[in-house]
Amino acid sequence: MADHFEPNRPDIAQPQLARTPDQIVPSLLAHFNSMDVDVMCGFYEPDAILVSADGTPQRGIAAIRAELLKYYSVQLPMRIIARHVFVAGGIASLVLDWNIVGVTPAGDDFHMVATSNDIARLGADGYWRYIIDNPFGTQVRTLG
Repeated sequence: MADHFEPNRPDIAQPQLARTPDQIVPSLLAHFNSMDVDVMCGFYEPDAILVSADGTPQRGIAAIRAELLKYYSVQLPMRIIARHVFVAGGIASLVLDWNIVGVTPAGDDFHMVATSNDIARLGADGYWRYIIDNPFGTQVRTLG
């Protein structure tokens, strides 16, 4: 498993990373909805964090991969409505309403709805990748 995504590899059909800020959300959706955890891991910088539902930062591709497998276990696509995408230089702040809703392969109803607060960064290679994925970013948490 690679620690980073290699865009435009002809031997592997993969979603494209964003080259402009307005492409970040469609790229996120394409990566997530590929239902391939390794493809989704390519959406993150190697030292990125994904904040788990309990508020614990999962740092690095191996930890992010383990966290993503929880989402993929239900085998349902994600939908997103972007509230805000603000860009300053090579940093983008995203507030996204997202949901994963449907019936799992086991026949169980599944309903996960949240608002994320995420940060993406423009890499030296010209592609935007997530550095902070906080899927439950507007959830009130205790500071400690």
